[in-house]
Amino acid sequence: MASLSWKHHTLIQALISRGPLKEKEFHSIFTGVTGRNPGAAKKIFDKYLLEINKELSYVHFELRACRDQYDGQVCYGVVNNVSDEQSKLGTKYSVPQIAFFKGIIEAIAQDEAAQGCISYFDALNIRLENQLPSEASSSQLQVPPAFKNFSMSQKEKTLDELVKDKWLCRTRESNIGLGIRSLLDLRSWFRNNDVPSCEVCNEAGVKADLCPSEGCTVRIHKYCLKNLLSQRDGKVCSGCGKPWPLGTITKAEAVEETVNDDDDEEEETQATAPKSKRRRKIRSQRDSNENRSSQASLASTSGATGRRVTRSVAHMK
Repeated sequence: MASLSWKHHTLIQALISRGPLKEKEFHSIFTGVTGRNPGAAKKIFDKYLLEINKELSYVHFELRACRDQYDGQVCYGVVNNVSDEQSKLGTKYSVPQIAFFKGIIEAIAQDEAAQGCISYFDALNIRLENQLPSEASSSQLQVPPAFKNFSMSQKEKTLDELVKDKWLCRTRESNIGLGIRSLLDLRSWFRNNDVPSCEVCNEAGVKADLCPSEGCTVRIHKYCLKNLLSQRDGKVCSGCGKPWPLGTITKAEAVEETVNDDDDEEEETQATAPKSKRRRKIRSQRDSNENRSSQASLASTSGATGRRVTRSVAHMK
């Protein structure tokens, strides 16, 4: 069994001590540790992750990546692949808190509308006794006192802790959704509980767009739908064969997002390039921009064509 270097250990420690990290932050740490940019040295980055996972597999852990279903950003985290009574001993949460969390997860994941969240009021009103076996919950005498005495203030405090630890999150509308740690760690739970998967990426469609055709159960994450629209003019539902509704997502927006992602990668590559090369590239870009600006100015004032060059057309060129 090959031993890991201090660089591998630093990457693991960063994820364990800080919790799941956004891709940009994890890439920044990787660059600081190895001196290599993941965007320009993807094979080296993937090799590091493979070597780490080979060692973590001996203790049933895994360095895993997934997308945050609320903003579409890629995140990395270390997760436990085994769910047993022994692993529960390592958690800081009490039995009533775990039951409360499980009730919230079920309410969010089993939402047929795939909104990916429940209201704060609904979260506080989760009944802990529903997490007991059916025969136990039918008799109030068998409900543990800790469940009965779990007050509203304790629920509020638990919600704050779960959000802080990234097991849950608060949406822009102040609702309660799944945190990135849950999306990373509960992959097998989603599958075992028949949570419908996204038609494109096959990950649980906790927050997704639904096919509006009656009786069709196909769902697609919004970021997956944007990727599809950037590659083709239309989308037909694989379940019912009807055109997929575009909603507020236009192909222009999808293409623009793809271009922005490419620009971010280019900026990261430039950051690691020699200064002389960067100065030449910046000077070249500045000359090119000035040239395009002059052309646009000439085109807009010329009377030969009789047409006005709009900002959007200039951007497309």
